[in-house]
Amino acid sequence: MRFVIVTGMSGAGKMSVMKMLEDVGYYCVDNLPIQFVERMADSFFEKKEDSSNKIKKLALGVDVRSGKKLAEMENILCSFREKNYKYEILFLESSNDVLVKRFKETRRTHPLTGVGRMDKGIEIERERLAFLKAHSDYIIDTSHLLIRELKEEINRIFVEGRKFNNFYITVLSFGFKYGIPADSDIVFDVRFLENPYYIPELKHKTGNDKEVYDFVMKSDEAKEFLKKLEEMLVFLIPNYIKEGKNQLVISIGCTGGQHRSVTLAKAITDRLEAQDYSVRVEHRDIEK
Repeated sequence: MRFVIVTGMSGAGKMSVMKMLEDVGYYCVDNLPIQFVERMADSFFEKKEDSSNKIKKLALGVDVRSGKKLAEMENILCSFREKNYKYEILFLESSNDVLVKRFKETRRTHPLTGVGRMDKGIEIERERLAFLKAHSDYIIDTSHLLIRELKEEINRIFVEGRKFNNFYITVLSFGFKYGIPADSDIVFDVRFLENPYYIPELKHKTGNDKEVYDFVMKSDEAKEFLKKLEEMLVFLIPNYIKEGKNQLVISIGCTGGQHRSVTLAKAITDRLEAQDYSVRVEHRDIEK
């Protein structure tokens, strides 16, 4: 049996995750009154002689909509531990600016709008959910995740049973002529590599094409850069995690963001995925 409590920030994707879990066989209940949570858990874990119709996978959505009663979840979790109920908490996170943008785009109302401005409501929500985040087994920051990528992460955890890493990496290729990405944590410049743009048969291709990828990676400089980049990131990432960072944006730039940067972004992504990190690659300027 598997019992999952889905919680997190309003607008971070809880409803989408509940639908994803339902699609893979979970019995999902969202916004159940707090006073009924323990009763439902008791029913889920109680032993019955005829277990053929017993629910095997349960997901409960719990969030700030429960109002002041939400604080009672602290005692309920203690009770679960005393009863040896095995449960997991999935916390969905997102940055304030992304949450505000999502609410404005969908024209939805934040559940704590009554306290004044939306950003103030978001901060109060963070405070009220802090104890649940502290108890969480999985924290997923959806600020830069597509629905498809979120679904892949949910499948990794709850279908494939693969080891989850709360640290999420974005490798972003870009062109310096269009500016450095504002959300970059680390920026690397690969304009020192030979540019395929000046090769007629490669000019209109990108690093996603094998011909360009092979052209860039055949040079000793590219191979040495990739080797040293991997060594640096292998050193840095565990230290970022130790300091509590849960997201890292690694930006790799060339002149136009179509050839060299795309190639190296793909190459380092493959290296990091091989070490079981959660990585997504994005090519900001590849279509420009």
